Amino acid sequence: MTPGPAPRDLAIVGAGPAGMAAAVEADALGLSVVLIDEQPTPGGQVFRAVEAGAGDPAGDPAGDSAGDPALAGEDRDSGARLVAGLRAAIGASARLDYRPRTALWHLDADAGLLSTVTDGAAGEVAARRVLLATGAQERPVPIPGWTLPGVLTAGAAQILLKTAGAVPEGAAAIAGQGPLCWLLAVQLLRAGAGPLTLLETSSGGALPRALRAGGLWSGRAALRKGVSLMREARARGLRVVPGVRGLRAGGDSRLRRVAWEGGTLECGTLLLHEGVIPSTHVTRALGLAHEWDAGQFCWRPRLDAWGATSHPAIAVAGDGGGIGGWEAAVAAGRLAALDAAYRLGRLDAAARDARAAPPRAALRRALALRPFLDRLYAPSPAVLAPPDDATVVCRCEEVTAGQVRAAARLGATGPNQVKAFLRAGMGPCQGRLCGTTVAALVAGARGIPVPAAGVLRPRAPYRPVTVGALAGPLPEADDPIG
Repeated sequence: MTPGPAPRDLAIVGAGPAGMAAAVEADALGLSVVLIDEQPTPGGQVFRAVEAGAGDPAGDPAGDSAGDPALAGEDRDSGARLVAGLRAAIGASARLDYRPRTALWHLDADAGLLSTVTDGAAGEVAARRVLLATGAQERPVPIPGWTLPGVLTAGAAQILLKTAGAVPEGAAAIAGQGPLCWLLAVQLLRAGAGPLTLLETSSGGALPRALRAGGLWSGRAALRKGVSLMREARARGLRVVPGVRGLRAGGDSRLRRVAWEGGTLECGTLLLHEGVIPSTHVTRALGLAHEWDAGQFCWRPRLDAWGATSHPAIAVAGDGGGIGGWEAAVAAGRLAALDAAYRLGRLDAAARDARAAPPRAALRRALALRPFLDRLYAPSPAVLAPPDDATVVCRCEEVTAGQVRAAARLGATGPNQVKAFLRAGMGPCQGRLCGTTVAALVAGARGIPVPAAGVLRPRAPYRPVTVGALAGPLPEADDPIG
């Protein structure tokens, strides 16, 4: 029987800010670490391709921001330092194994065995402890016409800009709310995008509610960054339409126009964004305990102060455990690494707690403005549950909002029952794009709170994997036919 791989102390899934910080901290504490990530370079979404953009003064057409314009408004230097620190640790330590272009498709938590695919080849990683640093995903925004070519998420447009320098051709619109809308507007305008309009969907009464949440003084640094972005976007020609309701995309074979109550805009690109939510696909598939985050209108894994989950060998760090931004993710990654060292016998409790003081303080600072932002940019009921019955909510299976409501009236009590009724959530995305919307639609039809409708239970493989990858390379025949 072929022996399995020798176990590492810590396996980290995701090389964004949380994963990078955890890997460096764990290595410094003497742990053997394997860091796997689907992307070819470290950085995650927020610092995607930061190494390629570093030190390129030609990146900013106006010359007023060093480096790549796709990182405008972000602390590019901090991201570059994070990646450089990881690269240095990889080069200096035999304990730290970094595996890019590697996807996790199954995790046996009890056995500590991770099944992976790297460049089409299957592999396994054994670990005593696993840290999931898989980040966030954009909240789905199903509107009439959102399946038309030319309609993307803001995050998708950001990826195209950062990895390929691609900007929309001709007139474009960003529709939604949240800091990313303003950040992306600056990024696109700095990169030479054409006429750009921001269709703001935030409620007019959101600001007074947000102000009552407090945190403005302790979060003033982040607030200044946001105000600076808004000023720059307007100075670069961004047109802003406030109070947009009833958003819909129109066209024939592709997007031609965007319409809303009281207005229309001819454009070829529409970028949708209503905030981000934790990526819980793997944690839900593992059956870990989750809780409803009423401030962010989403589910997140139940964690202790160190990021430990309901499973004794699994931890979560970064936006996958609750939205906080990259600085909070770095702090959470360091805390999770310290706790791993403690649980594996490399640190006693007193040493762990003493080392944790700086990242705990950083975490408090990073999260100070979060209650204000959560209230200011709370999604509207129409975003959570599209009112038009004809709106497609499950793109993979082309299931509409009306069909989901009808299934709920027939007895479907949650998204798992709707999946059995209509196949919603059975496509390649496994419910990533429709699960939250289906739950909200069921809740509305049955007159119950959204968390009472439950959440989809995904299954492995977490990502599509081919039979060829699982089978491995075919042996060469001694006497090939033909």
